Amino acid sequence: MTPAALITGGKGALAVALRAELEAQGWQVHAPGREVMDVTDPGSVSDFTGALERLDLLVHNAGLILDAPLAKMSAASFDTVLQAHLRGAFLCARAALRLMVRQRAGHLVFIGSRSALTGPAGQANYAAAKAGLIGLAQSLAAEYGPRGIRANVVLPGFLETPMTASLLAQPEKRARVMAEHSLGHLNTCAEAARFIVFLHTLPHTSGQVFHLDSRIHRWA
Repeated sequence: MTPAALITGGKGALAVALRAELEAQGWQVHAPGREVMDVTDPGSVSDFTGALERLDLLVHNAGLILDAPLAKMSAASFDTVLQAHLRGAFLCARAALRLMVRQRAGHLVFIGSRSALTGPAGQANYAAAKAGLIGLAQSLAAEYGPRGIRANVVLPGFLETPMTASLLAQPEKRARVMAEHSLGHLNTCAEAARFIVFLHTLPHTSGQVFHLDSRIHRWA
């Protein structure tokens, strides 16, 4: 039977790369954009996933950034970021699990961020949302492991995408970003996608957090 995947935030650079990687390996891939499935809307998520016959892999990739110092961050900006990243992950995982429990197999992958581990200044909303994904994934790994379902978090690293283009276009900021990487270069969407597909082939791995670039996180 052809395996099926659902990638949220389907128009993003990582989602496009992941879809290409999965399809090259024979997967059926659903990668809706927000106009097709709004991950923050329970009805929209239910309507889309209710039409699926099976689901082997959910990759929650949808999200956005609204960075600002906390004193200047509106409640709406805080809520919007948490809604997309964390509430969206909850709603999509809950819908996916209805199919996966019936199959007694499945894999939930949440796209996280190093910001969850380091809490950068100006990213209180984003860091909190991404940290929440780690707790969510590990809770689901424990809860649904006995039913053959896995949950993991992938931190793809600093990717050169439209979202980071304006930052990397500034020579001084680009140099600072590169200096943080021990290898002196960034990860790519294609390599992050390749890792996610490889991770799916590891049947004994669940509840883990994988950091894919060469920025070194020191032990506390």
